[in-house]
Amino acid sequence: MKKLIVFDLDGTLINSLEDLADSANHVLEQHGFTIHPVDAYRYFVGDGVRKLIERILPAEERNDAQIEQCRQEFVEYYKIHMEDKTSVYEGITDLLKALKARGLKIAVATNKVHVAVEPLMAKYFPGIQFDSLIGQREGVPVKPAPQIMFDILAQCGCEPSEAFHVGDTATDMQLAHNADVTPVGVLWGYRPLEELQKAGAKHIIQHPADLLKIIDTVNC
Repeated sequence: MKKLIVFDLDGTLINSLEDLADSANHVLEQHGFTIHPVDAYRYFVGDGVRKLIERILPAEERNDAQIEQCRQEFVEYYKIHMEDKTSVYEGITDLLKALKARGLKIAVATNKVHVAVEPLMAKYFPGIQFDSLIGQREGVPVKPAPQIMFDILAQCGCEPSEAFHVGDTATDMQLAHNADVTPVGVLWGYRPLEELQKAGAKHIIQHPADLLKIIDTVNC
């Protein structure tokens, strides 16, 4: 019986690609580096801010000092501009309400910096009570390392066998496998079907409401 649905955030609950791209390109411009098209960020994001910065910098600038400096600049700028263009994917709010109405627990596991998570959730999902919200924390390995999922399971009082992890990237599917929870891939996010299949998604859905059908099938 599934009791807990753990969602990725960017590319799964919210479409934040433009704000992420604008913030990263701002940092690049400040240093005189070439910026990237927004669509390229579909493959730059998803593995934490440090990895994002490493990917967007010119190869000759990818040293620890430069990466850390740009990471800090990105975080500061993004905190101010993270709501400029971001929106909730169609059907997500209805899905979350339906899950709570069924008595299921819901949580978020994201590689977005932890300080940004609660403000975003409060803005875009007012009135929806999440049972756990965890982002990227200093000293804790980012997804797909399983610690973030273990912490959510502990906070929610659930076993891995009682949980789904829903996300749009291979990183999310790998996290699910590493933590022994059921991986569900979504097709409205940043990455293609082939990536999710290769990463071992057990279920793949095209619309948020499709998750309810999977839950009904698994729990019956």
